[in-house]
Amino acid sequence: MKTPIHINDIEFENTVLKSTTPVVVDFWAPWCGLCKMIAPVLEKLAAEYDGKVTIAKVNTDENPEWAMKYGVQGIPTLLFINQGQIKKRIVGVVPALTIKAKMDGLLK
Repeated sequence: MKTPIHINDIEFENTVLKSTTPVVVDFWAPWCGLCKMIAPVLEKLAAEYDGKVTIAKVNTDENPEWAMKYGVQGIPTLLFINQGQIKKRIVGVVPALTIKAKMDGLLK
């Protein structure tokens, strides 16, 4: 995906947990200022990691099920998932290099 994909609770299992490639899930909401700050970083990384890592965005206002299952209490929360398992978690805004390093870790 050259851009992040938007998924809902129904699509989550197939798109994220059953994915053959690593997935970074961005739990966000439209009113969240920090989510708006990190969005351009994720768009750039989606293009850079096209075909290697999928970036999936879940609007927690409209799709709260998986956010609740994973104990997401603050947004943005990024989950780094490989083969259906959470490998890393970031809450809040961090530098692009931090996200990139965790994405690289998924590929090892």
